[in-house]
Amino acid sequence: MAISIDSPDLFARLAVPLRAVVRAVLLQEKRRAGDIAVVLTGDEELRELNRGWRKIDRATDVISFAYDENEPDAATRPVTGDIAVSMDRVGEQAKRFRVSQGTELARLVVHGTLHLCGHDHKQAGERKTMREREESALRTVNNVAKRLDAAWPKPPKPVKAVKPMKPARAAVPAPRDVRARAR
Repeated sequence: MAISIDSPDLFARLAVPLRAVVRAVLLQEKRRAGDIAVVLTGDEELRELNRGWRKIDRATDVISFAYDENEPDAATRPVTGDIAVSMDRVGEQAKRFRVSQGTELARLVVHGTLHLCGHDHKQAGERKTMREREESALRTVNNVAKRLDAAWPKPPKPVKAVKPMKPARAAVPAPRDVRARAR
């Protein structure tokens, strides 16, 4: 079975560490990987998914879709599903929480993978368990978050300002105002 990463070319170097994050969570949860896709996209697509599946008309940071969560033996099957992450939210939340973008991306992928494993946070007890599992996994993937940071695309270097050139002398003299000569 495969863990695939679907992302714009800009984020292609994040694929290997992202797979490591998913594997670490599955190992912690004592689960096997089935077909899992991690999709790195933006707010627009996450808003569409959130509106279509959850009836909430706003972007979200991560949304997960477990393929067989309603099967009676789901807890013993290989984990299969999709995790969609908004890279727009990753950037904004990293600034807000004062963490690196790699750390924030790891947190969201951990969160999404825990959902695929059957965890939820609708009820207070579930929230507590989910938070504990998330914090435990984040400690485990701390070094992987550093690898995500190292693989993160570098912003383009600013273009150096160039002094404007003096205009070259015209090879042909500029036409004179005909009215000025006619007087």
